[in-house]
Amino acid sequence: MMSQEQAVKFATIDAQNGKKIGVATLNSERSLNALSLEMIKLLSPQLDAWAEDDNIACVWLEGAGEKAFCAGGDIVQMYHATKAQNADTTKPKPVEEVVDFFTKEYRLDYKIRTYKKPIVVWGHGFVMGGGIGLMNGASHRVVTEHSRLAMPEISIGLYPDVGGTWFLSRLPEGMGLFLGLTAAQVNATDALWLGMADVAIPFNAKQSAIEALQGADWSADISQNHNLVDDVLRGVGDATAMPEAQLEPLHEVIRTLMTGEDLTAVAHQFTQYQTDEEALVRGQKTLQRGCPMTAHIVWQQLQHGEQLSIEDVFRLELTLSVNCAIHGDFIEGVRALLIDKDKRPQWRHASIDVIGERDVDEMFTSPWSAEAHPLKDLGE
Repeated sequence: MMSQEQAVKFATIDAQNGKKIGVATLNSERSLNALSLEMIKLLSPQLDAWAEDDNIACVWLEGAGEKAFCAGGDIVQMYHATKAQNADTTKPKPVEEVVDFFTKEYRLDYKIRTYKKPIVVWGHGFVMGGGIGLMNGASHRVVTEHSRLAMPEISIGLYPDVGGTWFLSRLPEGMGLFLGLTAAQVNATDALWLGMADVAIPFNAKQSAIEALQGADWSADISQNHNLVDDVLRGVGDATAMPEAQLEPLHEVIRTLMTGEDLTAVAHQFTQYQTDEEALVRGQKTLQRGCPMTAHIVWQQLQHGEQLSIEDVFRLELTLSVNCAIHGDFIEGVRALLIDKDKRPQWRHASIDVIGERDVDEMFTSPWSAEAHPLKDLGE
């Protein structure tokens, strides 16, 4: 296991007007910078320190190597802890390691989302799951021609968490449900259209972007610095160097396919739709093989996400994540994809249409009272 000293690299670089830029690098290139508990424990206090340091004008967050910013969360440890605890009990209960990881992860995501200073996320390469959580809440989200954004949780028995209840419900009509049900990968051009990114910068212009930030006319006014970062990045950006959109041209078809009176009807019309479009064909296969309960959770997220505050979103998602582990699909998904690697998960339910209201309600029922919820103080 990587030591805490290695998990995230921190540095500062000099900028104009006596200011500095704080640089944090997720440093697990071998795992595509999968977000670990060690990373979270290092990032959170460092962000707090930079927030209080008047010399720090903005933060730059990136991943080591050239393949990924962050391709998800490091979840194998949670699998082993859950298997060990629930092996000797007929009544599974929340696993401390699971609660601890997701609580700390969501607190970090919330910290980034509410951070006062500019945070630039260099979302190059794979940005998935936990990486989306870090990136989505940042004030300045950069994609490159190699960016691939996705929420692939339906294949692992989880669901689009890390604030997914919030941001998927605010995408163009039908797209949040489509991304959640199909794990579709989003390129830079589509990310800009969807509002999942703010600016596209060619990969080979990364150093130019950093140098432009160093040379910017920083001030003591945080709001001015936000506008400054926006202007600087857009000055370096070049959307014409990005790949062609894959999802935007299909939006009307996707919107129609994702419209229906209930999940069963939508899933049927989508999987039965005859098409040669690669993005749709891949999505159909993913939904058919994916976790049926995940599909129901995604449907409910999209029904209620716009009515919830961001604090309540993270509280709900902690309940859902812990329940996904307690009730088995998440652990089974990890086993099939990451432990045994047979890629044949045995989901609790055979299909979407056999899941009843009581089954879904079980997933949304908090194992804690409101007063005991680990995120009860979020936003205070």
